[in-house]
Amino acid sequence: MASSGKRAFWMHQAAEYVLGIAFVSQGLQSTTPMIPTLMGGLVVLNTACAKGPLSAFQIFGRRMHRTLDGVVIIAVVIAALQPLVSIDNATRGIMLFLAFALAFIWLQSDFTEKAVKAEQVKAAKAAQAAAKSSAAKSSAANTVANTVANKTKPAAPTATAPTTSSSQGAVSDDSLAASAGRAAARLYGGGVNAYRKRKG
Repeated sequence: MASSGKRAFWMHQAAEYVLGIAFVSQGLQSTTPMIPTLMGGLVVLNTACAKGPLSAFQIFGRRMHRTLDGVVIIAVVIAALQPLVSIDNATRGIMLFLAFALAFIWLQSDFTEKAVKAEQVKAAKAAQAAAKSSAAKSSAANTVANTVANKTKPAAPTATAPTTSSSQGAVSDDSLAASAGRAAARLYGGGVNAYRKRKG
């Protein structure tokens, strides 16, 4: 996140593209075009190779670009003040002004690198692993609780008890019927014997 009061990096790149084109444009209008055109190309190439939203090549990071910006600003000042290559005074003045603009933009820009995506992916995987571990522990706890509940549950009464009682009732009923039959047979036999004795 950009710090307070700092320009976003895409604004920094856009401003450097504009200043680089201004260098080249001034060079083409000057009677001594080589130095300003070369400096303009250097400014554009530097911002085009930095990793950012408006980059063309994305070769080096923003921290390296910050260092190279300082080098380019110093190079522009030296090129404008050097006496070896002939430059008209108007072009020298414009180059110094553009160098000052570059320095101002450089000081007001934010070069903070964005968070690395790999770290975000690792954090997401760690969160998923933690969630899966928590779910596994919860499932194991539920299984243990169900097992304990099944062990402590009272056993259901078996069906043999009523069967036994009914069979016992049936046996007792049979024995009562047999006893009654024997008693009736005795009475019948006694009556028959009494009748025979009376008749004889």
